[in-house]
Amino acid sequence: MRTPLAADAAPAPCLEGTDLVLGYAKRTVVHGASLHLEAGRVTALIGPNGSGKSTLLRSLARLHRPTSGGVSLTGEPDALALHAKDFARRVTLLSQTRPTPTGVTVRDVVGYGRHPHQGRFRKGDPDGARAVAHAMDVTGVEHMADRGVDELSGGELQRVWLATCLAQDTGVLLLDEPTTYLDLRYQVEILDLVRDLADDHQVAVGVVLHDLNQAAAVADHVVLLRDGVVQASGTPVDVLRADLLSETYGLRIDVAVDPLTGLVRTEPIGRHTVRSAVPV
Repeated sequence: MRTPLAADAAPAPCLEGTDLVLGYAKRTVVHGASLHLEAGRVTALIGPNGSGKSTLLRSLARLHRPTSGGVSLTGEPDALALHAKDFARRVTLLSQTRPTPTGVTVRDVVGYGRHPHQGRFRKGDPDGARAVAHAMDVTGVEHMADRGVDELSGGELQRVWLATCLAQDTGVLLLDEPTTYLDLRYQVEILDLVRDLADDHQVAVGVVLHDLNQAAAVADHVVLLRDGVVQASGTPVDVLRADLLSETYGLRIDVAVDPLTGLVRTEPIGRHTVRSAVPV
């Protein structure tokens, strides 16, 4: 993403979807949803499986054309009309699934992120080597740069794909469940990186998360969806409420706010949840 060394007088990018209706064949899965991503802020999309989170995110990345509604980018009222390379210089998406290439190294794959900045035959990208090296460094994959990607674990591969997105060096970053396949350490590190990108580099981040506590920890703004309809939108404290979450997810969810950090903590309560005090 943009580093302090990347002097750029252009306005901070902002991506917005307005009144989006999205579907597959004759089935509508998102009903008139609006989503606004601001530079320097993290927006988390949460909700049950099948609520339309990933479809909404993909529509902002122009991978799912809306039935109605529009997508705009700062300075571009109709982002759907932009040339593909122009759009890709400003917006990137880490999707849930990507094909695993064979016979190529980690460095090669991360280098794919520079495609929007290159001319024919991968020429004309003087900042490419720096961007690739920076992306591998911040995602912790530089030590495996010469390994084949088909040799990697799921968690390692997820970090490589994230590095590829970072090498694209855009002002808007869309992440669809970026902590999938990662162990606890790398889940925390990826979320820390997301915050760094927003706070230090003014990147606009939209991220789909299933873990409500991760959403509370990383997001400035939370959008809760159910059955393709936005149920609530606001700060984590505003949206992550026990009554609203319990109704949306169909089970009891307790919510508390840590008095020291101010972070919301959620706890789903199942039939076998143990809530008795530990004997001393």
